[in-house]
Parts: sequence; structure tokens; C-alpha cells
Amino acid sequence: MKTLKLFPALLIAGGLAFAPMALAQNAQPAPTAPAGDKDRGKGDKKAEKGEKKDKGETAGAMPGTAAPAFSLTDTDGKTHSLADLKGKVVVLEWFNPECPFVVKHHKVNKTFNTLHEEYNSKGVVFMAINSSAKGKEGNGMDLNKKMKGEFGIQYPILIDESGMVGKAYGAKTTPHVFIIDTDGKIAYNGAIDNDRSRSKAGDKNYAKMALDEVLAKKAVTTPKTDPYGCSVKYGS
Repeated sequence: MKTLKLFPALLIAGGLAFAPMALAQNAQPAPTAPAGDKDRGKGDKKAEKGEKKDKGETAGAMPGTAAPAFSLTDTDGKTHSLADLKGKVVVLEWFNPECPFVVKHHKVNKTFNTLHEEYNSKGVVFMAINSSAKGKEGNGMDLNKKMKGEFGIQYPILIDESGMVGKAYGAKTTPHVFIIDTDGKIAYNGAIDNDRSRSKAGDKNYAKMALDEVLAKKAVTTPKTDPYGCSVKYGS
């Protein structure tokens, strides 16, 4: 009888002992993404939304503030100074010929070329600025001179290899547009248009809207938007 009484207890004890072992044998590891898949697509989304601040980036030139002075050399060796453009409306475009969003607005679509053609005749001065540091994407006098021709850009591309001018303005992306009014103040800071994709041009060109208002001596209705594109390739 003592043996019979002990047997169920042993079975219960044995079951409790074997249950964790069974669970452990049947448990399957959680599935993991194949190498390389984990971050797929993040770069495109980040660029389309406007990339995060790069190292050394500052708040920069906000609408209503004085445009930071600069003097830079273009791809033809000519020096351009903002001080020499006093009383002019100036459009600054942050530029990187290897950025797909720059290609979008210079080759896939002629957004900037068309803007220049329309407003250059009205006395507006256009300049592209490349703040890519040495060894970074889009850097190099020869490359930028070559792409100026391939893109059919009719205004100078200024080289800001140190990144000092880009950081002074707070340029975040390529492209990033700043419009300076006749008083030397920032009238517009932001995206070229409202389509953040890699290929399609927007149906609302913010730079064009701002230029029309600046030239009409009106307050800019939308003086600030979030720029989108590739991050400006500043150095350390």
C-alpha cells in the first residue's frame, strides 16, 4: 500500500520535472531578418522626409534675419561675394551633383533651370553652393564643373569645402533653398517644392511662390518649409 501511495506522487513529480524539458525542446527561436534586410528602405524614407541634422549643423539663417555674408570661388575660379549683390534678390541652392534629389531637380526635371530662366531676366541672382567636404560625396572642383555642363546650369556653383557657409546658413539637405531679399534678409528658407519623392516634381513650387511675393514687395506667405533630400556632406 505504501508503494501504491508513493507511485502517483512520483508520477506528478516526474511530470513536473519533464514539462519544462518538453517545453524547452519544442520552443523555436524567434525569426530574425536576413542580413541586410533590417534597414532596407530606411535611407529612402529618411531622405524623403528630410534628413536629421548632420554634425556641426546650426540653426542657421531664419526668415527675417540678415543673410550671413560669404565669399566663395566657383568652378571657373571666379570669386563671388554676397556683399557685391547688395540690393539684389538672391537665390541660393545647396548642391551635390551625386545626390539623387539634386539629379531629380536638374536632370529628371528641370526645376531649377526653369526657375532661373524665368527670374534671371527679372534681375534675380542664382548661385549654387556645394558644402561637401574633401573626400565626401559630391566634392571636387572638376566633378562639379563637369556636372554643371551636363545639367545645363547657367549660374555659378560655389565651392564651400570647409562647410563654413553651409553651417552659417544651417543648410541641411541638397537641395535646400534660401532666398535673400533686397534688404539682405532671408525671405525664404526650405524645400524647392512639395513633392518629396525621388523623381516627380511637386505641383507647388515654394521658391517660385516666394520669389513672386518678394518681387511684388509683399510679405512671403510661406517663408519656411522643411527641406528634403540628401544630407549636406559636412566634414568632421
